[in-house]
Amino acid sequence: MPKRFFLMCMAILLAIHSSAAAKSPDYSKASSWCQIPAITKDVDTFYILATEYMGFNAGDPDYATIDNAEMVEGAPIQYAMNASAFADSTNVFMPFYRQSSLKYAGEIYKRDGNIDAAISGMPYNDITAALDYYFKHYNNGRPFILASHSQGSAIAQIVLKKYFKEHPEYYKRMVAAYVIGYAVTKDYLAANPHLKFATGESDAGVIISWNTEGKRNVEENVTTCVLFPNAISINPINWKLDGTYAPASENLGSLVLNEDNTAFEIGNVGADAKVIPSRGVVLTNAKIEPMPAELAAVADEFFGPDGRHESDYTFYYNNIKANVAKRIATFKTSRQ
Repeated sequence: MPKRFFLMCMAILLAIHSSAAAKSPDYSKASSWCQIPAITKDVDTFYILATEYMGFNAGDPDYATIDNAEMVEGAPIQYAMNASAFADSTNVFMPFYRQSSLKYAGEIYKRDGNIDAAISGMPYNDITAALDYYFKHYNNGRPFILASHSQGSAIAQIVLKKYFKEHPEYYKRMVAAYVIGYAVTKDYLAANPHLKFATGESDAGVIISWNTEGKRNVEENVTTCVLFPNAISINPINWKLDGTYAPASENLGSLVLNEDNTAFEIGNVGADAKVIPSRGVVLTNAKIEPMPAELAAVADEFFGPDGRHESDYTFYYNNIKANVAKRIATFKTSRQ
């Protein structure tokens, strides 16, 4: 085979691969969504999934396909644990997207100190394609909440600073953004003056964020992949930004597995909360169930030896539900 012909064929194949990678999923297909709700409320939530694709097996690609089994099977559990907190007050939409594997995001974090390079290409482009379709075909002019966790919250921060700056007609209908489990920083807010952080329990058009940790992470000032200098957290029980302690007795209810481990129910796990302003996290004394050794090692590497990352929503589940209703009420009042 002549060398020139071989190089031309390789160039064509690379171009086809690049085009396929660049093209986002078809969000007109129900299979591209974990959740397309029946419209029963006058407010929506658009929820961006956290990482479900691990990518630690030999040969695993850096990014999930839109039908990746790990992501597709894990997403409904994440809906039940996290996104369902918005279901009492809103219609919850939840798209699949070609998310970064946890392994690859960790590699990028170790290289860059954040995961921006892992999520600002294909994952962000997929989410904006889903948003485009949602606003044109599903939203019908309703107010909406942007909600997310972990990798989803890293993407949500780009959506807030870029997509909604490009689409002010959508942004003006945003009730609030629950960007939980990936630090919002003072530097980010200073660089994006069109964005505001919550100052209390009911202000609208604002960002709500926190990262939950146990005592050891705080005392040892542990480095984690979701926390950055000048981070801000709001207390999900008393909705204060300072160190005012909120005892577990003020918690409206945590989401826990029932005795048979077959369904979720509301319970009490002792989830108190206190903002540590110097670190920008929420400290809790609530314990978590021990993980299998392999999973515990991964959690320690990414979220510290005393992290509570997977419980950011569940510890404060009923508080989030009540807070969503309050912010919606404020937003509706402001529109009258």
